[in-house]
Amino acid sequence: MAPKHVNSSVVDSAGAAGSGDRERFDRAVAPLRRELHAHCYRMLGSVHDADDALQEGLLRAWRAYDRFEGRSSLRTWLYTVVTRTCLDAAKARSRRALPIDLGPSSAEPAVDAIPTDDVPWLTPYPDPADSAQRAEHVELAFIAAMQHLSGNERAAILLTDVLGFSAADAAAVMSTTPTSMHSALARARRTLAGVDLTATGVADSRPSPSTLALAHRFADALATSDLQAFIGLLAPQVTWQMPPLHEWYAGAEAVASFAHAVPMTLCPSWRTEVLTANGQPAIAFYLGTQSEAPHEAWSLTVLTVEDQRITAITSFLDPDLFARFQLPVQLPRSEDLSRHPAP
Repeated sequence: MAPKHVNSSVVDSAGAAGSGDRERFDRAVAPLRRELHAHCYRMLGSVHDADDALQEGLLRAWRAYDRFEGRSSLRTWLYTVVTRTCLDAAKARSRRALPIDLGPSSAEPAVDAIPTDDVPWLTPYPDPADSAQRAEHVELAFIAAMQHLSGNERAAILLTDVLGFSAADAAAVMSTTPTSMHSALARARRTLAGVDLTATGVADSRPSPSTLALAHRFADALATSDLQAFIGLLAPQVTWQMPPLHEWYAGAEAVASFAHAVPMTLCPSWRTEVLTANGQPAIAFYLGTQSEAPHEAWSLTVLTVEDQRITAITSFLDPDLFARFQLPVQLPRSEDLSRHPAP
């Protein structure tokens, strides 16, 4: 559907509407792809779903490009098309979840936990190498909170409180009335009352050196089975989740007990790489049968850190995510992965 308001200068610079010039369309869209993709991720909670939604949204935009009249910015028009694509996807798919959403924490370490593939799990989001391109409001806690909203409520809060659209413009994007828009926004804000939107953006281009150093210490403590060093990094209220496992752990004692019983005891050899995901420190863990053997991709673990203590550990046990983060799925024999040496 064509937008109701447009600015002709944008179209003139991007290429005349209806020209049939796909190359000009792609050039016009290129500077906006990253932020549009992040918007799809916030809406849908999955980097894979975001890929699909952005591809479908841009296809819809291209097909309607000859009807783009230039009475609002190209950016606003693309957000209109992509948001509506995400709303269609949200209606067709279940909400993304984390283990903490599905039941109480486990009292004892589950050494034989079985993955659950029938749950649509939330996924992490890769940070681009270019700090200028980093997306805001993609922290895991915020994305998980978004999943407790309806599709319309998600769109309302994201368009207004994250992207800065006016309520009237957001209503036009969502093809709804201002009254319905304000109602959805009020419901969303009530649900998210405990989430500080101003604190979930990425203030800096990446986590601080001290926070990345803490991530290195976390990785080293697990890899060397140093339980005391591991415990020293934890906040008392820390949680550990490992989708696609249902089991999760709450409190430093339970988290340390699990760490000792499973990754420190049952896993022979680890190799690690510290990186960032969702604007937070993260570690890629590779598991091997012995230190000199090849190591296979095991988990992407995202850390939430407050006051230099880890408050949440979320380990995504999905080797397929490694390629999305431009990481190898296997490390050859005796290879030392050192692209991110400890500060």
